[in-house]
Amino acid sequence: RASRTMEEGRVFNFGAGPAPLPESVIRDAQKSLLNFRSSGRSIMELSHRSKVFEDVLETAEKDLRSLLSIPSNYKVLFMQGGGTGQFAAVPLNLAASSDVCDYAVTGSWSQKAFAEAKKYCQPRMVCNGQSNGKYTRIPDLSGWELHPEARYLYYCSNETVDGVQFQDLPTQFPNVNLIADMSSDFLSRPVDVAKHAIIYAGAQKNSGIAGLTIVIGKTSPFIS
Repeated sequence: RASRTMEEGRVFNFGAGPAPLPESVIRDAQKSLLNFRSSGRSIMELSHRSKVFEDVLETAEKDLRSLLSIPSNYKVLFMQGGGTGQFAAVPLNLAASSDVCDYAVTGSWSQKAFAEAKKYCQPRMVCNGQSNGKYTRIPDLSGWELHPEARYLYYCSNETVDGVQFQDLPTQFPNVNLIADMSSDFLSRPVDVAKHAIIYAGAQKNSGIAGLTIVIGKTSPFIS
Protein backbone atom coordinates (compact mmCIF):
# COMPACT_ATOMS: atom_id res chain seq x y z
CA ARG A 1 0.00 0.00 0.00
CA ALA A 2 3.03 2.27 0.09
CA SER A 3 4.20 3.09 -3.40
CA ARG A 4 7.46 4.91 -2.70
CA THR A 5 9.42 6.67 0.00
CA MET A 6 8.93 10.42 0.52
CA GLU A 7 10.80 13.04 2.50
CA GLU A 8 11.46 12.09 6.15
CA GLY A 9 10.34 8.51 5.56
CA ARG A 10 6.74 9.36 4.72
CA VAL A 11 4.93 7.31 2.07
CA PHE A 12 2.10 7.66 -0.40
CA ASN A 13 -0.78 5.92 1.34
CA PHE A 14 -3.41 4.36 -0.91
CA GLY A 15 -5.06 2.35 1.86
CA ALA A 16 -8.83 2.24 2.31
CA GLY A 17 -8.56 3.54 5.87
CA PRO A 18 -7.44 7.01 6.97
CA ALA A 19 -6.30 8.97 3.94
CA PRO A 20 -3.05 10.95 3.71
CA LEU A 21 -3.11 14.59 4.74
CA PRO A 22 -1.27 17.37 2.88
CA GLU A 23 2.19 17.92 4.37
CA SER A 24 1.41 21.61 4.91
CA VAL A 25 -1.59 20.65 7.07
CA ILE A 26 0.47 18.24 9.16
CA ARG A 27 3.22 20.81 9.70
CA ASP A 28 0.66 23.43 10.72
CA ALA A 29 -0.85 20.94 13.18
CA GLN A 30 2.64 20.18 14.49
CA LYS A 31 3.16 23.84 15.34
CA SER A 32 -0.28 24.02 16.94
CA LEU A 33 0.62 21.24 19.35
CA LEU A 34 3.19 23.49 20.99
CA ASN A 35 1.79 27.02 20.72
CA PHE A 36 -1.52 27.49 18.93
CA ARG A 37 -1.85 30.89 17.24
CA SER A 38 0.49 32.54 19.76
CA SER A 39 -1.88 31.69 22.61
CA GLY A 40 0.98 30.23 24.64
CA ARG A 41 -0.87 26.91 24.83
CA SER A 42 -1.19 23.78 22.79
CA ILE A 43 -4.47 23.37 20.92
CA MET A 44 -4.95 20.30 23.14
CA GLU A 45 -4.80 22.54 26.21
CA LEU A 46 -7.41 25.07 25.10
CA SER A 47 -10.77 25.30 26.81
CA HIS A 48 -13.60 24.26 24.51
CA ARG A 49 -15.35 27.44 25.69
CA SER A 50 -12.47 29.74 24.83
CA LYS A 51 -12.71 32.31 22.06
CA VAL A 52 -9.62 30.82 20.40
CA PHE A 53 -11.19 27.39 20.10
CA GLU A 54 -14.61 28.77 19.14
CA ASP A 55 -12.87 30.42 16.20
CA VAL A 56 -11.53 27.00 15.14
CA LEU A 57 -15.01 25.50 15.11
CA GLU A 58 -16.59 28.49 13.40
CA THR A 59 -13.96 28.49 10.65
CA ALA A 60 -14.33 24.74 10.06
CA GLU A 61 -18.11 25.04 9.80
CA LYS A 62 -17.90 28.10 7.54
CA ASP A 63 -15.51 26.34 5.17
CA LEU A 64 -17.66 23.20 5.06
CA ARG A 65 -20.81 25.21 4.38
CA SER A 66 -19.04 26.95 1.52
CA LEU A 67 -17.71 23.73 -0.03
CA LEU A 68 -21.06 21.94 0.01
CA SER A 69 -23.38 24.97 -0.28
CA ILE A 70 -25.16 23.86 2.90
CA PRO A 71 -28.50 25.67 3.34
CA SER A 72 -29.05 27.83 6.41
CA ASN A 73 -31.75 25.51 7.81
CA TYR A 74 -29.17 22.74 8.25
CA LYS A 75 -26.95 22.28 11.29
CA VAL A 76 -23.35 21.09 11.10
CA LEU A 77 -22.21 18.90 13.99
CA PHE A 78 -18.70 17.64 14.74
CA MET A 79 -19.21 14.36 16.58
CA GLN A 80 -17.24 11.52 18.13
CA GLY A 81 -17.72 7.81 17.63
CA GLY A 82 -16.93 7.36 13.95
CA GLY A 83 -19.47 6.97 11.18
CA THR A 84 -20.68 3.67 12.63
CA GLY A 85 -21.91 5.52 15.71
CA GLN A 86 -24.56 7.04 13.48
CA PHE A 87 -25.94 3.58 12.69
CA ALA A 88 -27.63 3.82 16.11
CA ALA A 89 -27.93 7.61 16.40
CA VAL A 90 -30.13 7.94 13.32
CA PRO A 91 -32.94 5.57 14.37
CA LEU A 92 -32.65 6.61 18.02
CA ASN A 93 -33.29 10.24 17.09
CA LEU A 94 -35.69 9.85 14.19
CA ALA A 95 -37.83 6.82 14.95
CA ALA A 96 -39.79 5.12 17.68
CA SER A 97 -39.49 1.39 18.29
CA SER A 98 -42.66 0.74 16.28
CA ASP A 99 -41.74 2.98 13.33
CA VAL A 100 -40.90 1.59 9.91
CA CYS A 101 -37.61 2.80 8.37
CA ASP A 102 -36.43 1.97 4.86
CA TYR A 103 -32.88 0.79 4.11
CA ALA A 104 -31.18 0.32 0.77
CA VAL A 105 -28.72 -2.51 1.42
CA THR A 106 -26.02 -2.38 -1.24
CA GLY A 107 -22.92 -3.51 0.66
CA SER A 108 -21.28 -4.36 3.95
CA TRP A 109 -21.72 -0.93 5.57
CA SER A 110 -25.41 -0.55 4.77
CA GLN A 111 -25.93 -4.15 5.91
CA LYS A 112 -24.38 -3.25 9.27
CA ALA A 113 -26.53 -0.11 9.51
CA PHE A 114 -29.62 -2.21 8.76
CA ALA A 115 -28.69 -4.78 11.43
CA GLU A 116 -28.07 -2.06 14.04
CA ALA A 117 -31.41 -0.40 13.29
CA LYS A 118 -33.23 -3.60 14.24
CA LYS A 119 -32.46 -2.76 17.88
CA TYR A 120 -34.37 0.52 17.75
CA CYS A 121 -37.06 0.46 15.03
CA GLN A 122 -38.62 -1.70 12.32
CA PRO A 123 -36.20 -1.48 9.37
CA ARG A 124 -37.23 -2.69 5.93
CA MET A 125 -34.87 -3.65 3.14
CA VAL A 126 -36.11 -1.75 0.07
CA CYS A 127 -33.45 -3.36 -2.12
CA ASN A 128 -30.69 -5.92 -1.77
CA GLY A 129 -27.59 -5.72 -3.93
CA GLN A 130 -26.27 -9.09 -2.86
CA SER A 131 -25.83 -11.88 -5.38
CA ASN A 132 -24.20 -15.25 -4.70
CA GLY A 133 -23.06 -14.02 -1.30
CA LYS A 134 -21.41 -10.84 -2.64
CA TYR A 135 -22.52 -7.26 -3.12
CA THR A 136 -21.86 -6.42 -6.74
CA ARG A 137 -24.51 -3.93 -7.83
CA ILE A 138 -27.05 -1.29 -6.92
CA PRO A 139 -30.52 -2.54 -7.88
CA ASP A 140 -32.41 -0.30 -10.30
CA LEU A 141 -34.19 2.40 -8.36
CA SER A 142 -37.44 1.71 -10.20
CA GLY A 143 -37.65 -1.57 -8.30
CA TRP A 144 -37.12 -0.14 -4.83
CA GLU A 145 -40.14 -0.86 -2.64
CA LEU A 146 -40.51 2.13 -0.32
CA HIS A 147 -42.98 1.99 2.56
CA PRO A 148 -45.47 4.90 2.42
CA GLU A 149 -45.14 5.52 6.16
CA ALA A 150 -41.38 5.00 6.56
CA ARG A 151 -39.71 7.56 8.79
CA TYR A 152 -36.72 7.76 6.47
CA LEU A 153 -34.82 6.12 3.62
CA TYR A 154 -31.18 5.27 4.34
CA TYR A 155 -28.42 4.58 1.84
CA CYS A 156 -24.60 4.40 1.80
CA SER A 157 -23.18 6.36 -1.11
CA ASN A 158 -19.98 4.31 -1.45
CA GLU A 159 -19.42 0.78 -0.16
CA THR A 160 -15.63 0.57 0.14
CA VAL A 161 -15.50 -3.08 1.14
CA ASP A 162 -17.47 -4.19 -1.89
CA GLY A 163 -16.54 -1.58 -4.47
CA VAL A 164 -20.11 -0.42 -5.05
CA GLN A 165 -20.82 3.30 -5.43
CA PHE A 166 -23.91 5.31 -6.34
CA GLN A 167 -22.99 7.22 -9.49
CA ASP A 168 -26.35 9.00 -9.27
CA LEU A 169 -27.63 9.55 -5.75
CA PRO A 170 -31.20 8.33 -5.02
CA THR A 171 -32.66 11.80 -4.52
CA GLN A 172 -35.67 11.50 -6.80
CA PHE A 173 -38.10 9.95 -4.31
CA PRO A 174 -40.72 12.51 -3.20
CA ASN A 175 -41.75 13.09 0.41
CA VAL A 176 -38.88 11.08 1.88
CA ASN A 177 -36.47 11.90 4.68
CA LEU A 178 -33.28 10.83 2.92
CA ILE A 179 -30.36 9.73 5.12
CA ALA A 180 -26.91 9.23 3.60
CA ASP A 181 -23.73 7.67 4.95
CA MET A 182 -21.07 9.38 2.80
CA SER A 183 -18.04 8.40 4.85
CA SER A 184 -15.82 7.20 2.01
CA ASP A 185 -16.65 9.74 -0.72
CA PHE A 186 -17.48 12.81 1.37
CA LEU A 187 -16.34 16.05 -0.32
CA SER A 188 -15.18 14.13 -3.39
CA ARG A 189 -18.00 15.44 -5.59
CA PRO A 190 -20.87 17.95 -5.52
CA VAL A 191 -23.90 16.88 -3.45
CA ASP A 192 -27.33 18.46 -3.25
CA VAL A 193 -27.56 18.71 0.54
CA ALA A 194 -31.09 20.16 0.35
CA LYS A 195 -32.41 16.83 -0.95
CA HIS A 196 -31.28 15.06 2.21
CA ALA A 197 -32.53 15.15 5.77
CA ILE A 198 -29.18 14.01 7.18
CA ILE A 199 -25.74 13.41 5.70
CA TYR A 200 -23.01 11.96 7.89
CA ALA A 201 -19.44 10.94 7.29
CA GLY A 202 -16.39 9.74 9.13
CA ALA A 203 -13.88 12.49 8.37
CA GLN A 204 -10.82 10.28 7.97
CA LYS A 205 -11.35 9.36 4.32
CA ASN A 206 -11.24 12.77 2.67
CA SER A 207 -11.58 15.66 5.09
CA GLY A 208 -9.84 15.08 8.40
CA ILE A 209 -8.51 12.57 10.88
CA ALA A 210 -9.90 9.39 12.38
CA GLY A 211 -12.21 9.90 15.35
CA LEU A 212 -14.19 12.82 13.92
CA THR A 213 -17.64 12.38 12.40
CA ILE A 214 -19.36 15.19 10.52
CA VAL A 215 -23.16 15.29 10.65
CA ILE A 216 -25.18 17.65 8.48
CA GLY A 217 -28.80 17.69 9.57
CA LYS A 218 -31.95 19.49 8.53
CA THR A 219 -33.49 21.41 11.42
CA SER A 220 -36.97 21.78 9.89
CA PRO A 221 -39.27 20.76 8.56
CA PHE A 222 -38.85 17.00 8.63
CA ILE A 223 -41.41 15.12 6.57
CA SER A 224 -43.84 13.35 8.89
